Amino acid sequence: MGGVNTVERERVPKQDRSRATRQRLLQAAVACLADHGWAGSTVLVVAERAGVSRGAAQHHFPTREDLFTAAVEYVAEERSTALRALFPHGAADRRAVVAALVDLYTGPLFRAALHLWVAASNEEQLRPRVTELEARVGRETHRIAVDLLRADERRPGVRETVQGLLDMARGLGLANLLTDDAARRERVVAQWAALLEETLG
Repeated sequence: MGGVNTVERERVPKQDRSRATRQRLLQAAVACLADHGWAGSTVLVVAERAGVSRGAAQHHFPTREDLFTAAVEYVAEERSTALRALFPHGAADRRAVVAALVDLYTGPLFRAALHLWVAASNEEQLRPRVTELEARVGRETHRIAVDLLRADERRPGVRETVQGLLDMARGLGLANLLTDDAARRERVVAQWAALLEETLG
């Protein structure tokens, strides 16, 4: 009986350590991609940043493509959870929702995802994985936006208006990569909030 308990005690910390290592690698991969782009982000660079050996990194993620697509997916999921947590009882203020959605496209994750998209446009082995990942993340973001905006997509033009909001938010994110676009972004957010009130009722 005592032997079983010892095995259990040893196994759980090992699983916890493995999970923690994986999480550190994913977070380091996103940070590397955001800071150095695809060309400067290798498995070795990520492993060093995460404080683990290259062998440990390759145990969790056998290829570079595995690591970076998993990293962007992981942070996208974290971001979706955080977005929903901002409005746990639904959103009373659509402007606050628009601002939160726009903020999704102005941080390190967006920069990392952008580098991944650019790399995928040139790397044949990466393109199908990134295309599929982007479609999945896009659907989830759209679903969250519809929920938080209390949008009824059965009404004409509503789906396109929500999609237009997300496309606009992505465009603002691109503009923000080169200059601090906060002042213009605030005016655009206000305009889109007014447009949504008019369209969604």
